Amino acid sequence: MPPGEEVTVSRAALPAVVIVGLLVGCGRPAAVVATPRAAEGAPQPASARVEPGQPAARFMLTERDGTTFDSASLRGKVWLASVFFANCPGPCFRENQAIADLLRAIPDPDFVAVSVTCDPENDTPETLRRYADRFEADAGRWKFLTGDMATIKQIANGSFLLPAEVGVHSERGVVFDRQGRLRGSYHLLQPDRVKLLEKLIRDVLDEPADAVGAGAAPAGTAPP
Repeated sequence: MPPGEEVTVSRAALPAVVIVGLLVGCGRPAAVVATPRAAEGAPQPASARVEPGQPAARFMLTERDGTTFDSASLRGKVWLASVFFANCPGPCFRENQAIADLLRAIPDPDFVAVSVTCDPENDTPETLRRYADRFEADAGRWKFLTGDMATIKQIANGSFLLPAEVGVHSERGVVFDRQGRLRGSYHLLQPDRVKLLEKLIRDVLDEPADAVGAGAAPAGTAPP
C-alpha cells in the first residue's frame, strides 16, 4: 500500500472486508464496503503528473439543481475531479474542504471542481444542494453530481482512474486540462500533496491552449 493511502470501514463489516489500497469506505451505519468482487479490476490512480493523452470521454450526470450536466461544458476549463458521498462523516468532508480551499486559493473562473457522488441512491440533487451549501459552493465553479451508479462507476474508473463502488472511493483529486486530458492526481487529505495539487492546477492553467505538458511523468507510474 503506498504511503499515506488507507482504507476506512465500519468495524461491523471488518470480517467481510478485503483491504484494498487507494480506496476509502467512509464509516457510517450499515456502510457498504469493498468486497473481493468490488476490488477486482480496480484502476490504478494516475501519478502526480502525466503526459496528456486523449480527452476524457464525454459524460452526462445530474447537477444539484436537478438539471443535466454535460461534461462538454468543461471544454476550455481546467477541472479537478473527485469522488465522495454526502453521508460520509469524516474523510469526505475533509476532502471537500481541501477542494473548497483550492477554489479560494485559485479564484480563476477557468478552474472548476467536479465532485461526483458514489452513493446516488441517497445523494439526490436536493441532498447534494444542502451538502454544497455547507461549503458555500459557487454553482458556477463547483459541480456536485449524481446519477446512475453504473454510469458513475464507468466515469470514475474509466475517465478519472479512481476506484469507486457504493460508499467506497479514492481520496484523490484528478486534474484535467482545457482539452479534457488527464494531467495528474494527488491525495486530498495530505496538506503537502494538496500544495502540489495546487501547483499542478496553476501550471496547467498557465499553459497555452495547445500545450502538451512537456516534461510530465509517463502515465501509469506509481502514485506518490
